[in-house]
Amino acid sequence: MLSLLSSMRALAVRQQTGEALRCLHLTAVTEAARKGTREKARKKKVKVEVKKVGFIPHNQRDKKINVKRADKHVDDSWKQVPKDDVYVGRYYRWRVYSVAEAIQCHRETHHPSMYNVPNAPLNVEIELNMQGEKATRFVDNFQRMAMIPHKFQHGEDRKIIVFTKGNDEITEARAAGASLVGGVELIKDITSGELLLSDYQYILAHPNILAELVALRGLMKRKFPNPKSETLGANLAEMIMKFSNGISYGATKDEYQQNFGLITTSVGTLNMDAQHLEENLRHLLQDVNQMRPKRDGLFITRVLLKSPPSSEQLKIDPFLYVPENYDKSAAKVTRGEAKKREEAAEEAEQAAAA
Repeated sequence: MLSLLSSMRALAVRQQTGEALRCLHLTAVTEAARKGTREKARKKKVKVEVKKVGFIPHNQRDKKINVKRADKHVDDSWKQVPKDDVYVGRYYRWRVYSVAEAIQCHRETHHPSMYNVPNAPLNVEIELNMQGEKATRFVDNFQRMAMIPHKFQHGEDRKIIVFTKGNDEITEARAAGASLVGGVELIKDITSGELLLSDYQYILAHPNILAELVALRGLMKRKFPNPKSETLGANLAEMIMKFSNGISYGATKDEYQQNFGLITTSVGTLNMDAQHLEENLRHLLQDVNQMRPKRDGLFITRVLLKSPPSSEQLKIDPFLYVPENYDKSAAKVTRGEAKKREEAAEEAEQAAAA
């Protein structure tokens, strides 16, 4: 481009004078001008320094952003009680059903004329206050198995392996329904790799084989039998029945609200007897209550009964089955037991008056 400009200027000079003059070469001048312009442009540019930010855990990333989250602990005690059965629900307290009433409501919803699912599962949602003994401490997530008196089809494939010595214990475990029962020979098969522990969901053991079972501690890790998880004990039949027919549930804290925990599990199906469903629910709540921290206040805050595919959720009173508050001196009498005692006292007074 610069050479073309120089030749054009030389041609113009020739045309004006009619004779050849020396060419005016401006290439070096133009290059110097462009170089100066580029340097000025570079000086005007402001360098933007990018600050490197270290790794921030996912549960702390929103602390810089003041996100207001609603409290998941529902407290409607300040709302008024509805005076009839036609009202806008959000402006009044939740109605508290008895377990029998809630089951009957769900059965009507799942009638063949509506959802037509008479054997739908009866699910229960248990909301917990995970606050520990101190304000800055919270109950850890836990996974438990609740023994229930009336079994149902839970839809899980539970394989149980039992370690024990002695013919009587082995016979007892096999009769109770264990998937595999053995002693030292079984430990050797696992050590050699002929048998995989990962094929079994639950590992139970009798105390008489605990010394030999230590060799598998590295393979079992958290599944190693211990009395706290009730996987180590002398009553093998009861343990096997519990882990094969019991209710498996887990409590999980909310990611953003550490004092809120939720348990979602099933206590049976709607085609079961209502009394059996209530007894299963009672045993589940009593098992959950064993994990309550040693502090005042509620641990179980709310219990809802649901039954898919319906979105209906019915609130029940859990304190008919478990104590409402923690009592250090003795186990507090539940509302249900107190009610039964009052009814018995009234019947005795009526009989005495008659």
